[in-house]
Amino acid sequence: MQAARGAPLTGAEDGSGPPTRDPVVPAQRRLGLVLVVAGLVLVLDQASKSLVVATMPGRPKIELLDGLLAITHVRNSGAAFSVGTGFTWIFTAVALAVSVILVRTARQLTSRAWAVALGGLLGGAVGNLVDRLLRSPGRGRGYVVDWIELPHWPVFNLADSAIVGAAALIVVLSLAGRDLSGALHRG
Repeated sequence: MQAARGAPLTGAEDGSGPPTRDPVVPAQRRLGLVLVVAGLVLVLDQASKSLVVATMPGRPKIELLDGLLAITHVRNSGAAFSVGTGFTWIFTAVALAVSVILVRTARQLTSRAWAVALGGLLGGAVGNLVDRLLRSPGRGRGYVVDWIELPHWPVFNLADSAIVGAAALIVVLSLAGRDLSGALHRG
């Protein structure tokens, strides 16, 4: 049996049991979905950072939800959790390489779930890359703006959140045995 978009269906779609393929995106839209998700993450990340940079310097952090969340302003020259401060140019190069690899990989996608995951990862990587390229102290050495603070956790931003969420979805898809086409591979 074939789906309306030409993808083979098995399981629940043909009445013989649970599905073994997630919905697929037509070839002409798979990269588009990745870019839309990445663009949304990038816009939200950069808009939130711009707002924090414009309003928070010199102000004390803003406590919300009875101290469970705070808005603050931190400049991070390192990677996640401020690891590797002083190696900003390396993180810039890595983010550029990862972004290129993600776009190349996205061209092979037919799975919506994988497209969303890679789009979130790409948007987060580019969001922090923009900071490294355009913010002070200089091109390729800029500090990432972090502003979300939780108790007992390093300060982070929306790009970091997108990267973590995308990584979690990638783990789930991999553990479920879904490949980039959405096909289920049972080992």
